[in-house]
Amino acid sequence: MADKIRRPAGPPAAERFSTRTRVLAGLLAFVMLGSLVTVTVMGFVADGDDSGGTTEAGTAQVTPAATTVVATECPPHDKTAGQVLLFEHQPPFCLDASSTYTAVFDTTEGEIKVVLDTARTPNTANNFVVLADYGYYDDTLLFRLDPTIAIIQGGAPHTNDWSDRGPGYTIADEGGLFRRSNNGMLGPFTYEPGQLIMARSAGPNSSGAQFFFSSGPEVGRLDGQGSYIVFGNTDAAGLAVLEQIMDLYELDPSSPYGGGPTREVTVRTVTIVATDG
Repeated sequence: MADKIRRPAGPPAAERFSTRTRVLAGLLAFVMLGSLVTVTVMGFVADGDDSGGTTEAGTAQVTPAATTVVATECPPHDKTAGQVLLFEHQPPFCLDASSTYTAVFDTTEGEIKVVLDTARTPNTANNFVVLADYGYYDDTLLFRLDPTIAIIQGGAPHTNDWSDRGPGYTIADEGGLFRRSNNGMLGPFTYEPGQLIMARSAGPNSSGAQFFFSSGPEVGRLDGQGSYIVFGNTDAAGLAVLEQIMDLYELDPSSPYGGGPTREVTVRTVTIVATDG
């Protein structure tokens, strides 16, 4: 999404918008975050059981069409299982309740370490861990920056934009009470800088693989909906990298997002580190 001709970064993103412009753009972007991702994750729900079930020793089984994979075991964190981008149904539950899981994002702008919340959002954390272990997020773009709501969105390996088809399934909402409203779903979450959050459509149980980071207090504008599942938090060093990425933002009328980074921001790898206790 970045222009092929690189331009030097101007002043910080927050200084390039009036309050009125930022609020209006934020509301528009909020609607797009909920509605346009529908195309990504709602159109490829597997017809069969997507609960994951139990696992047995073995390897991933490729269907005759070779377009989807049935995950029959938990992939190792060293990614020797190979890269998989499309699944027949949701992978199995692979987390150990006695371990702490940290997702290490190696990006072209720096490293971001995120401790995953396996207590409040175990299934969402598990989904991310398994996808990361299958290399789903490697060599993908952080394709959308929006300073009006302080989000940095990624997790779209098929297209590197919000129209991405997703992993082939969606996951259930968790973390508290969700209910329908006239504008989609209302949920229990509030938002602050430094969080790792699932993108979703306006419907229930509609997250799949796309995620976004929160880089500033403007993300609190999403509190009125609260349905984007928060499943991890970074530290001060990681937040500094997120702020640095957001400072690359510039307006671009030709972009479907209204703007973007002055240079591409790539997630080289996401590595999962499991520690005892």
